[in-house]
Amino acid sequence: MASLALRTAAFLNIKKAISRPVVRCMATAKEGGGIPETFEHATGLEKKELEAIRAGNLDPFDLQVKHCAPGTRDAPIEVPSVFEKRVVGCICEEEMTHVNWFNLYSGDPQRCDCGHWFQLKKREPIQ
Repeated sequence: MASLALRTAAFLNIKKAISRPVVRCMATAKEGGGIPETFEHATGLEKKELEAIRAGNLDPFDLQVKHCAPGTRDAPIEVPSVFEKRVVGCICEEEMTHVNWFNLYSGDPQRCDCGHWFQLKKREPIQ
């Protein structure tokens, strides 16, 4: 009998905890309610990225594939980077089924195995 009373009391306590009204709030709700847009929710680096995209820079981190003419020693392909090195992939010929990857370091231009020249171009990070 005591165990039945104990189980009933425990069940009632759990039921009370579950059935309590929950207060919900949204930090930045739109006028008239609703879910805020992505830009309103974004913070930090994501917000800076969205601001750059709104300003017209569709590739703020320079991650898109760039197709360009083969670089020479005198006029290498400039690869922008915030860091002192960057991984670069070179598709040496159009018919190739693989990519030649190598580390590009700041300083002098570097040559891929196929003969294309690349140079790291220092750029400022997104502020």
